[in-house]
Amino acid sequence: MPIIELRGVTKRYGQLTAVDDLTLAIEEGEIFGFVGPNGAGKTTTLRMIATLLQPTKGEILVAGSSARTHPGLVRRAIGYMPDFPGVYDDTKVWEFLDFFAACHEIPEPHRTQLIDDLLELVELSHRREDMVETLSRGMKQRLSLARALVHDPQILVLDEPAAGLDPRARVEMRELLMELRRLGKTVFFSTHVLSDVAQIATRVGIIEAGRLVAVGTIQELSTTLAPQRVVRLGLLDGIEQAMGLLRAMQGVHKVDSSLDSTDGRGEITLEFTGDDNALSAMMASLVGQGIPIVHFSEVTRDLEQVFLRATKGIVS
Repeated sequence: MPIIELRGVTKRYGQLTAVDDLTLAIEEGEIFGFVGPNGAGKTTTLRMIATLLQPTKGEILVAGSSARTHPGLVRRAIGYMPDFPGVYDDTKVWEFLDFFAACHEIPEPHRTQLIDDLLELVELSHRREDMVETLSRGMKQRLSLARALVHDPQILVLDEPAAGLDPRARVEMRELLMELRRLGKTVFFSTHVLSDVAQIATRVGIIEAGRLVAVGTIQELSTTLAPQRVVRLGLLDGIEQAMGLLRAMQGVHKVDSSLDSTDGRGEITLEFTGDDNALSAMMASLVGQGIPIVHFSEVTRDLEQVFLRATKGIVS
């Protein structure tokens, strides 16, 4: 059974449909990246999973419990982090965590060690006695994540965990999420920053205008949404001959070239729809015709290209 499952979930606000018939399953141990532009329905979806909102229709199951009929069980299984640092500035760092540990009915004798362990995990042990208001944005984000971990949940539901962070803090947040996965947590996080997803997500779901338009690993989405492979060939000479041969080959599309005026070498870029065997045969054919190839590479499709292809034609 998936650890998170959404079945035909819809959320309406009057005439506005924020989430439209969303069906999605998250397996235990995943880092699932939920990607979409601002206003796509990411936050609404996460709040419904966290039982902060009720869906207009559909069913949400978390760790086997219904978010509609057993919200208390769902909340025990989830650590939720909103899209802003939900911290109290007028407390000390340790007091902030102690307050939420008490809210989760963790006995006082156990809280000191728990807080020490959480601060060590998020690398804030050295700020234990400091006031929360003195922390940087990145530190507040890490403290908010520690708060979400106070009751040792199976699942972390994180809304834009790296929002507003500087590059160093973003890297630290990504490393922390990967460490939490190694500790056995399932992570469901939303973002509109594609580089965050490409670095750590085991799978990706792309949402636009409330609709899930694609889901899978980055490799699966690339293969499905951008099946043409982009290939570059470096040649000593013979550009025109090579282009003529390529245009006559099956599976070759959009052949372009450039010439280096300093040494006469050239480069050909093409789109190719064949598999590895077909690509090898294409290269062998060129070499057999005397084309002096000195360089070959395949351009990797990045997540931005996949995202643009997935959301093409979607109307809000």
